[in-house]
Amino acid sequence: MKQCWLNEALGCTLIMLAALILAFLPIQDTAVAPPATSTDRWRAALESIDAAFRPGLEFLLEHMPPEDREKISVELVVENVEYAYKAWQGAPWHDAVSEEIFFNEILPYANINERRDRWRKDFYEKFGSWVAEAKTPSEAAAILNNKVFPAVGVIYSTKRPKADQSPYESIEAGMASCTGLSVLLIDACRAVGVPARFVGTPLWADGSGNHSWVEIWDQGWHFTGAAEPTGMDLNKAWFTDRASKALAGDRERAIYAVSYKKTDTRLPMVWKPDADTVYAVNVTGRYAKQEMTDPGLVYLRVRAVDAQGERICMNVNATNGEGDFLAGGETRDESFDANDHLILQLEAGMQIRLEAAAVEDKAKRSLELTIPAPANGSLLELQLLKDGPSFQLFTPSDLIWQEHVNRIRSERAAEMQAKELVVGDKKMPFAYKVFGDKPKGGRSLYISMHGGGGAPKHVNDQQWENQKRLYKPAEGVYVAPRAATDTWNLWHQAHIDPLFDRLIENMVVFEGVNPDRVYLMGYSAGGDGVYQLAPRMADRFAAAAMMAGHPNETKPDGLRNLPFALHMGANDDAYDRNKIAAEWNVKLAALQEADPVGYIHWVKLHEGKGHWMDRDDAVAVPWMAEFTRELRPDRIVWLQDDVTHERFYWLKVDTPKARSRVVVEHAGQRFEITAVKDVTRLTIRMDETMVDFAEDVVVLFEGKELFRGQVQPNLQMLRKTLKERGDRNGMWSAEVSVDLPQSETVVETK
Repeated sequence: MKQCWLNEALGCTLIMLAALILAFLPIQDTAVAPPATSTDRWRAALESIDAAFRPGLEFLLEHMPPEDREKISVELVVENVEYAYKAWQGAPWHDAVSEEIFFNEILPYANINERRDRWRKDFYEKFGSWVAEAKTPSEAAAILNNKVFPAVGVIYSTKRPKADQSPYESIEAGMASCTGLSVLLIDACRAVGVPARFVGTPLWADGSGNHSWVEIWDQGWHFTGAAEPTGMDLNKAWFTDRASKALAGDRERAIYAVSYKKTDTRLPMVWKPDADTVYAVNVTGRYAKQEMTDPGLVYLRVRAVDAQGERICMNVNATNGEGDFLAGGETRDESFDANDHLILQLEAGMQIRLEAAAVEDKAKRSLELTIPAPANGSLLELQLLKDGPSFQLFTPSDLIWQEHVNRIRSERAAEMQAKELVVGDKKMPFAYKVFGDKPKGGRSLYISMHGGGGAPKHVNDQQWENQKRLYKPAEGVYVAPRAATDTWNLWHQAHIDPLFDRLIENMVVFEGVNPDRVYLMGYSAGGDGVYQLAPRMADRFAAAAMMAGHPNETKPDGLRNLPFALHMGANDDAYDRNKIAAEWNVKLAALQEADPVGYIHWVKLHEGKGHWMDRDDAVAVPWMAEFTRELRPDRIVWLQDDVTHERFYWLKVDTPKARSRVVVEHAGQRFEITAVKDVTRLTIRMDETMVDFAEDVVVLFEGKELFRGQVQPNLQMLRKTLKERGDRNGMWSAEVSVDLPQSETVVETK
């Protein structure tokens, strides 16, 4: 994009000035006029700022994030512009830094989504004298990296308040993550006229976490770790080897440099994954080496901790069964980045023996252990405890899950405290009570939907109050959500599915719920919801129980792997509920007769009971508790509802269509598609519990092979599938996609 500048001559007309101002302001919906104060304050700033500084302000306004344009202080931005020019023009390297570099790498008042602090003048005055004798941007940056952090009292620590700290937030806390440290160093550099930018990767190629660092412009880009100076040198860091394995074409494993100027790429921010207001450029090519990693090797990361969980230095040596030395080194303590581990490169499939001794341990305690062949990217934690040393081996999926848990705890603590979930414009309050002792594998979760619907708010509120105390499981978390609407179909509208997904995810993280022991139940209108939600969300539950509801148009096909209880008063004839319940009993029995392994059900019409069954239906609760979720069944029947989903058990479609249907069976290395309607492309997911990745996987349809070949598991898939739903046990490590013939009717091949 060409940058348009205002004529700096004092005779520039107000008409030209007004036109340019409007060009820099966001295009507004004509139905809603922009706040006059927002437009007027930037117009006034452009008119009043020194003409020599006006191009800088114009650049910031053109590329300014919308939220900043509305909320940021004009005084902060104007002061930022004035001191940015002052530092740039006074730097010995001024002539070597183009205006383009100045605009994008010195002038910006922020780096990512950090709090907008008024740091520019303060840092210029504090740090300017430190670099007065520096001749190059590289020399100045190295000086600042050595001196700034001790001077302001900021150290690296995973105990920092948050990842995306502003410079003053880091100074106030006295600690920061690699992200906060990078922001602080970049701002210090920019304050004295050194072009600097934020760089990072969402995930190292070996799956060992994310990292952020700093790049300095000095006749080209050079990198350094913030608060990790290597003397006066740049382009040296602990992460150099890891960066060399980055993948340019992989969004999560690429390396990005932030750009204030708008680009076609957004920075993936692991601390705020849904944000898309920070622009970036993919700079992986300058870091990555072209050679391929030896597939016969695995990388085992090792860290050591003391009784308090603090990282400590230990000398570690790995040997094989014959005692031959394989690899070794020293683990990192708390002064190192949290993702900086000792890396042992080992032969795949090899059982290893480790000897470890603490570097500073007066008791001279040592640790000897034998571990089976570790998966690539695993983390071995050596624990030097008071009662003796021990160890724990975390698989890549363990580590990915723990990152997810930490993020959910940070982002959703407030909504759990408020007991209200929000998805879009819908709010769902909830109440819950915990029963019994927590089992070793985690608590059960019962989601119990109230009746009412199509009634005034106070009526549905009273139904919610009734539901809170209607059932009492022997063990588990009993949750009674309050429907987000008061409509007749309050429990099976499209917003319910993501709200329940979020509820389950939160309960797993905050209350230690076992995701394989989640149960769905509801009474009356809540029973309507069970009829609808159970088939279309069957892969989320271990069992479901419908009480006194009506199915409307839904069908039971999707219940193949979900035990389903149906309780109805034999005299509950409103809307033919009792007759329809009996019909469902016949339907489920027929489905089970054709497929004896599936469609477990219990239909009970309570004699002498009407719509209220006097709690006789409570027997459904212990019945459900007998089952755990089967997330990897040998057969899936997926019939889409009018509310569609992209994934169901180990199947996925990119463009789900209402009422479409597909049936897939799995046995060993073979997946056979036995029925299909209105599904043109299907993705089959898998993990090491389902197939042997060393052998060919085969996908069949109508006796023809749609796919045959080896499938490679990868960490990206684990992260991707966890992000989709937040289900610890629903993480898949590989997938195969196949195109299917189109048909207007179900094609049965079995």
